[in-house]
Amino acid sequence: MNEPFGVSQFTTWTQTFEEDLRLYKDLGIRYIEVCEAKVKAARPQPQIESLLASGLVVSSVQPRYHSPFPNSLRSKPAEPAPRMKLLRESIRLFGRHFPGTTLVVNTGLAPKGDLSSAYRVACGEFKRIARFAADHGVRIALEPLNPVYMNTDTFICSLAHAERLIDAVDHPSFGLAADLWHFWEDPEAHSRLRKFAGRIFCVHVSDWRTPRAFADRLLPGAGEIPVAKLLKTIRSTGYDGVYSLEIFSDLGLGDSLWAHPRRTVLEGQKAFSKIWRQICD
Repeated sequence: MNEPFGVSQFTTWTQTFEEDLRLYKDLGIRYIEVCEAKVKAARPQPQIESLLASGLVVSSVQPRYHSPFPNSLRSKPAEPAPRMKLLRESIRLFGRHFPGTTLVVNTGLAPKGDLSSAYRVACGEFKRIARFAADHGVRIALEPLNPVYMNTDTFICSLAHAERLIDAVDHPSFGLAADLWHFWEDPEAHSRLRKFAGRIFCVHVSDWRTPRAFADRLLPGAGEIPVAKLLKTIRSTGYDGVYSLEIFSDLGLGDSLWAHPRRTVLEGQKAFSKIWRQICD
């Protein structure tokens, strides 16, 4: 069985878009998660055309604007309407060139800590976005983040909260982005993942150690996450998509994985291959 291994451009954050394409092709990577922040906003077409010509399959996309409320990556505009307008532009762009792909979203921060109001607004915005995405041939995946990001990036910080919002949106084009790093400590992770059967749209893999910075992840198999067990559960839901290596690693750390993009991707590929063999045995 071919290994459904892909790489998120976050993993090679220090490289340009063009350098990423060359590296992934050179290492025989088949799937790419595109980070739209690496695409020139004013003139995306040349880079999109180079991606199309590369032969890489776009398994998922991290859009430039991916939350109705501000987060650490994009603080402006502050209001949901213009932010969702920008997300629609991303949906149009990638839907036109890469139909069937998945765009990853989260919520951003609840204004003034009003979770109740923010939840209602996010639910309404995501209902509209899900319909818009379906009309453009793509899907939307909500990514619940680890609680370490609850004051910087999102108010959806668990699989349980993600399930509540996904159920409320109630659209076949709105599902889950399952990133092991964010939920692995949940004692009910396996049972909650099974509830998402048919609704897991993309998966991110890395590993955990107690972070020394907001960006401090390990290669799969090098830390505390029971990666193989969680991936077995995800496969049991019927998920047959790509597993994208997504590494964040602050350059201020002495052993930063971002400092050595080629080595990081190559070692990540080898680590996933070992885990994949365990899963398939």
